[in-house]
Amino acid sequence: MASRLLTPLICLGLSLPLPASADPVRLELNALHPRDGACQLVFVAQNDAEADLSRLVLESVLFDRTGGVAALTLLDLQDLPAGHMRVRSFEINGLACDGLGRVLINGVNDCAPADAEGCTEALAITSRLDAVEVLQ
Repeated sequence: MASRLLTPLICLGLSLPLPASADPVRLELNALHPRDGACQLVFVAQNDAEADLSRLVLESVLFDRTGGVAALTLLDLQDLPAGHMRVRSFEINGLACDGLGRVLINGVNDCAPADAEGCTEALAITSRLDAVEVLQ
């Protein structure tokens, strides 16, 4: 009898909406745009934490398609208000967009306030681009 009652409850539970992301800050590599002698990387950042971040700077490593390090750079995402999305772009001189293979977020270089959930928890990092993998 109990198993007949559980089946509809399990099915009902599976149809409920999923809770919001548990990751306080999400970062997506959204687009690449070739520029004269540079590649513009466009990131979408979402702060789902309860507190504003007044500063978030990430150390990144850009790899070419052969796996060689093409550039080391800091990505200054500036301020990220709680509950908001921001789009930030970075031009990397001397890098061809079609030669980019991977982006490694090596770590957080600076984050404020330092005790905010967005600074102390791991970032969720993804890529919208099939040709470029984003790692952490």
